[in-house]
Amino acid sequence: MTMSAAAWMVAAVLGTYAAYGLVMIRLHPAFLYPFAAEEAWVEGFARAEVPVAGADPVGVLVGGPPDGPPVLFFMGNAGALGLFEPWLTLHSHAGRRVVAMEYRGGGGLAGQPSEARLKADALAVHDWLAGQGGPVAVHGFSLGAGLAVHVAARRPVAAAILEAPFSSACRMMARAALLPACLMPVQRWDSAAEAGALAAPVLVIHGEADEVIPIGEGRRLARAVEAAGGDVRFEAVPAGRHGDLPSFPAYRAAVARFLGAQAP
Repeated sequence: MTMSAAAWMVAAVLGTYAAYGLVMIRLHPAFLYPFAAEEAWVEGFARAEVPVAGADPVGVLVGGPPDGPPVLFFMGNAGALGLFEPWLTLHSHAGRRVVAMEYRGGGGLAGQPSEARLKADALAVHDWLAGQGGPVAVHGFSLGAGLAVHVAARRPVAAAILEAPFSSACRMMARAALLPACLMPVQRWDSAAEAGALAAPVLVIHGEADEVIPIGEGRRLARAVEAAGGDVRFEAVPAGRHGDLPSFPAYRAAVARFLGAQAP
């Protein structure tokens, strides 16, 4: 029995689609980690190295008063801390001690980024900072919000700020790539799956005009934390886009109000 022309057409389309899916599996780390090469430098901050079990040390920038309440900051996937000066100085100028983690493969650093590697580094940096007099508040922006969720789900943090977060990067990538679902071998970054383990107070803050991660992702993550019984508040910043929230007084006030409420 021979296949009809229509059947051949369907088979060809399905084969092409399957090949496309395999290409997306291979290429997706490049979309997740388009790290810039600029070395980390922010005025008033010094670089230090944190030991990591089974790996080379990971770099951090440290600033603010040494006796200030500690905040651990995780940047977005620009991957170069010098691009995040507004976030770092927001905390340091408020009298907080800020530690911001570098990402392997970005900022001129050697190494290959991956979900597992970045999350292991994040836990190591948290433990190093908490060992100096925690508890630590974590603040993550965009991809960094996934790291903040991971740390807060596994360590007794003081508070968690999740700024412009995704609930699932894998689901977002699948939708953008016109694929029906997350493919098995990809790095998933599923923050919603870790929401039930968040014991600390959580602030989810998102710009209403975010053009990279829609505000619906932040709302979805906040609902997942709330559904699990977590202490979560959601703040929308009118006209806020992806990466410009520190310029809004409403954002700065919300962060100050939230962290002030957690102060002993």
